[in-house]
Amino acid sequence: YALRDVELASRLSFFLWSSMPDDELMSTVENGTLGTPEVLEQQVRRMLADPRSRSLVDNFAGQWLHLRNIQGAYPDPIAFPDFDENLREAYQMETELFIESLIRDDKSLLELLSADYTFVNERLARHYGIPNIYGNRFRKVTFAPGEHAGLLSHGSLMTVTSYPNRTSPVLRGKWVLENLLGAPPPEPPPNVPTLEEKNEEGEPLSMRQAMVQHRENPACAVCHTAMDPIGFSLENFDAIGAWRELSEDGTPIDASGTLPDGGTFTGPTGLRDLLLDRPDDFVGTVTEKLMGYALGRGLEYYDAPTVRKIVREAASDDYRWSSIILGIVQSSAFQMRRTDS
Repeated sequence: YALRDVELASRLSFFLWSSMPDDELMSTVENGTLGTPEVLEQQVRRMLADPRSRSLVDNFAGQWLHLRNIQGAYPDPIAFPDFDENLREAYQMETELFIESLIRDDKSLLELLSADYTFVNERLARHYGIPNIYGNRFRKVTFAPGEHAGLLSHGSLMTVTSYPNRTSPVLRGKWVLENLLGAPPPEPPPNVPTLEEKNEEGEPLSMRQAMVQHRENPACAVCHTAMDPIGFSLENFDAIGAWRELSEDGTPIDASGTLPDGGTFTGPTGLRDLLLDRPDDFVGTVTEKLMGYALGRGLEYYDAPTVRKIVREAASDDYRWSSIILGIVQSSAFQMRRTDS
């Protein structure tokens, strides 16, 4: 059944502001105009321009990107003495400011990956090796072409997809499949063997060698054939998001990968280009995540046509955030409530 205007106002306000409707929104309920497409769009754009929409960034990014997990990340202090509370807070702020700027300026969702800029303060700039940034104030910095890959270069996300003492191509590959491509791997089978640390001659194995050996197990190969190449492309970032040329064991990083369909890529910018070559897959996944957040539930099979329609219509507007958000708000899934029967 269709939501009453007061219910629609509440759902809209909690989606964009995580709070109760304000007086202006309630006035459209009282005069019976909120249900008209023109007024609904006007209210959405007004609410997105309001500072209270920052809660959409904080809560959605925390849920979708697992960004809130940065508060529970504790890298090994011996292996990573550079990590401290100031860096932890700077990481979270960088990603939140980045997404906030995209929504505020109504950029394309593709800029989540294609952006050649980020936001840093002195502490974060020092960690990233960016010179001439001083003070606690965050500011926008732009990188040379080929040096940045949007979210795929954010230390926050590299940290929450690592173990305390080392990187994890598996965790990173799984994270990309789930959150950027909408193709989560199945759960691992029971009694999965641990990674071998040495070969048959007793010599230490590199991470890549250990993973290749692990994939020789048919039960493991199904998932790892897709996950591992994606994860390896991010190996130049250590477990706290700092750039490196050598892995933990001192061997040069090999950041190349080949997908099951034969596609090849190298490094974070190569992975970025691979994802940008499949814009509907990426935008569709973000739309699914955002729609699930807006509805407060996981999406079901019957939601798939709605997601495809939103993405298809947003393509003509360069997949702008407003197009996606308006598509969600104008959908029957948002404006209707299903009965239990």
